[in-house]
Amino acid sequence: MDIFSIFTLIGGIGLFLYGISLLGSSLEKIAGNGLEKTLEKLTNNKWKGLALGTIVTGIIQSSAATTIMLVGFVNAGIMKLSQTVPVMMGANIGTTVTGQILRLGDVNGTSNYFMQFLQPSSFAPLVIGIGAAIMLVAKKQKTKDVACLLIGFGILFFGMSTMEGALAPLKESESFRQLFFYFENPILGVLLGLIITAILQSSSASVGLLQAISSTGAVTFSMAAPIVIGMNVGKCITVVLASIGTNKNAKRVVTCDLMMNIINACIYLIVIYTYQSFIGFTFWETAMTRGSIANFHTLFNICTTVILFPFCSVLVKLAYRIIRNDSVSKIDKELALLDDIFLDRPAVALEQCKKVIISMGEAVKENYEIVTSLMEHYDTKKFEQVNENEKFLDKSEKLLSEYLVRVTARGISKENRSLAKEIIHCISDFERMGDHCINIIEVIQYNREQHITFSKHAKAQLRHMEQAVQKVIQLTLDAFVDDESTLASQVEPLEEVIDLMKETLKNEHVMRLQDGKCEVQSGISYIELLTSLERISDHCSNIAFHILQKATMEPTFDIHNIHKTITTEYKEMYHSFLVEYFQPLEKEMLNSISH
Repeated sequence: MDIFSIFTLIGGIGLFLYGISLLGSSLEKIAGNGLEKTLEKLTNNKWKGLALGTIVTGIIQSSAATTIMLVGFVNAGIMKLSQTVPVMMGANIGTTVTGQILRLGDVNGTSNYFMQFLQPSSFAPLVIGIGAAIMLVAKKQKTKDVACLLIGFGILFFGMSTMEGALAPLKESESFRQLFFYFENPILGVLLGLIITAILQSSSASVGLLQAISSTGAVTFSMAAPIVIGMNVGKCITVVLASIGTNKNAKRVVTCDLMMNIINACIYLIVIYTYQSFIGFTFWETAMTRGSIANFHTLFNICTTVILFPFCSVLVKLAYRIIRNDSVSKIDKELALLDDIFLDRPAVALEQCKKVIISMGEAVKENYEIVTSLMEHYDTKKFEQVNENEKFLDKSEKLLSEYLVRVTARGISKENRSLAKEIIHCISDFERMGDHCINIIEVIQYNREQHITFSKHAKAQLRHMEQAVQKVIQLTLDAFVDDESTLASQVEPLEEVIDLMKETLKNEHVMRLQDGKCEVQSGISYIELLTSLERISDHCSNIAFHILQKATMEPTFDIHNIHKTITTEYKEMYHSFLVEYFQPLEKEMLNSISH
């Protein structure tokens, strides 16, 4: 080969790799976030997982990308390890689609115009031209993605044709043929395939490169078989690199992938070379074409999947034996959801943020239930759980805010902007609700240290307000989890009732102070408790406001002015909560007066 042919070959390889990358990324954009959500939701069955892994990898043209997604999902706690193994097996099958597409290059030497058109040298420039024309006139992003798909498809085949043209002089080179004889040694062949794939970071690309070299006629079955098997192992390098810094469950995904592909390689090598030694393949020294290489690659992955598919649970158990469990704190477990792997997929990243906020809401609810129970039954053992939840709330607020800044900086859709706005506003409200729970527990501790007590009637009255606040927390959390505007619309009327309860109890307590029935210090503690309870409901109202604003898509929407419009619906909800919470409080107050 002369220097010009070498440069042409390098250029062809570059075009080929860029074509694969552009084709895969365009298909992924066209499919949208459905790929990740499908992998997440529909892998509860092994057969579904196998089918999904095949389809998704066939779409994005990369088994490594599919496995990296799985690493991210397991690291984030979205999927279980057992769900990922069938998907990875399907990914191995799906990655053979590229080779089957590239076999179109074998269509030549025919006078049939249709068959001639199927040759890459014929349709590649046309497809690139059509894609470029669409790109120039397109205004919608989806249309531009389709144009990129066509351009990527054309560049892929144009790069293949360029590589073949550069390699054409080697067809007559005896030294080049002699070089490939070294790779009839299975160990050398496997190592070559592994190294090429590790460098190219794609088994699809490395198989395509081998298909291009096969045009010289120098590649026989005895050479190609170990190289393709090595390529299947080499693709794991990308996944290993992507797992650096992840948790142990994510590393187990990589371990399963490595074990699966190494076992596959060993089984196939043993079967092929045992058969060749005792019986022999008639096509062992036959030159391979693009089609035969593609077929071998596909057959290899299908057969090994059939063999290993019944042993998915065994692979999972082995992964747990190799990488053993450590205790993981709630903070680390929950905040692992905010994985950098999702930053390029804003919709998924925002869903991860929402899951963390839901965990914040559950921590607030748990702390509220604990601190209100401490008013009746003081127990220092429960303080540890309250403090752990509070640490989680504080750390979540900080990391969520930083993560959201990074997500929104990537550019997001209008719908995702609305969700991001809701999340940003709700973070601080949930965190502040946690702070008010801490304020309550501090008052309880102070009262115990100073021997401050409330009367039986004061405690009973306070309990009614506690129940109303517990209800508004539950309503708010349910509305946020289900993104349910009907539930969110109930928060404000209940918050108004809680405001009324606070003012009523405050006035009642002032009267007790004036009548000398209550000490000043206990009165201050009582008012502090009422204030903290009321402010928790205020933050619930803020969260409901953002849920409703997102649902109505009206920037000027104001939940705090709903009651001023005196709608029938609002009046009915307000009256219902008055009956449920305020009227029992009034009865309790009358009962205390009569005594």
